[in-house]
Amino acid sequence: MRKYGLFLIVLFCLFVQSDVLASSKTKLPVDGKGYVGTLPELTRNYGSNSEATDNTPASVSPIPSKDFNSEREIKPAPIEDPSFVNIILKTDKTSKYANDLNVLIPILEEIYDMIEENKNVQIFNAKVYYSNQSVDDFRDKYANKPEGQFISYKRLLELNTHTRSIALLRSEAEKYNPYLSYGSEGYIYNPNNIREQMGYLKKEIRETILLLRESN
Repeated sequence: MRKYGLFLIVLFCLFVQSDVLASSKTKLPVDGKGYVGTLPELTRNYGSNSEATDNTPASVSPIPSKDFNSEREIKPAPIEDPSFVNIILKTDKTSKYANDLNVLIPILEEIYDMIEENKNVQIFNAKVYYSNQSVDDFRDKYANKPEGQFISYKRLLELNTHTRSIALLRSEAEKYNPYLSYGSEGYIYNPNNIREQMGYLKKEIRETILLLRESN
């Protein structure tokens, strides 16, 4: 009976030992650190999907990167287009007008000096004639342009008309003075009247020059 009992105890110990060995193959030892358990299969849903690749429509193509050295990507600047050049370079549309004014200002200054120096009729009229030709060209150039509405433009034409009339007056006075008395009809050729009209013209020239300079 005692032998039978010892046999059962040995058999029980062998059973317990085999059970412990079996469980040790499936469980990690616990040492108080890290995660204990079974990790999931992380790669099972992230493999290459050949089915999705095979079903991609042929019309869908990858977006090409821009080739900045290609003529098809970069269009040449329209440098022949004046509107483009004016916008990019910010061209001053009044620059030509201002340059033309700067050409006329010295001519007016010369006429002003001639009045101060009391130059003779021939020299004065020659300079006035040259001034008239220059102003007439200026008038025709800007008559149908926005500059034709500028105050400086209108003032210059008014001065040109006045200068021409004074030059004509001096020329006629020199021609008719020996034959005219300084009555009612001959008063306009009186030397005093001529000097007075020259004074008015001198003042108008000075004011016009200042206006033209301010227009620049």
